[in-house]
Amino acid sequence: MTSNLHSPERQLIELRIEHADLDALIDRLAEQSPPDQLMLRRLKKRRLALRDAITRLEATLEPKEPA
Repeated sequence: MTSNLHSPERQLIELRIEHADLDALIDRLAEQSPPDQLMLRRLKKRRLALRDAITRLEATLEPKEPA
């Protein structure tokens, strides 16, 4: 059971959820007047790091296609 909690598939789901949450938060902050530019930059940087982590994890889960 505990191996399921740390499986790559589970990690991928958690990363996607966090990425979606950041998207929503960034959208809400951008609508504020005036928007907090520093906070937006930090959140966008974190969102990009999550996207990179998701891409790396997906690459390890998907089987390689024969050349």
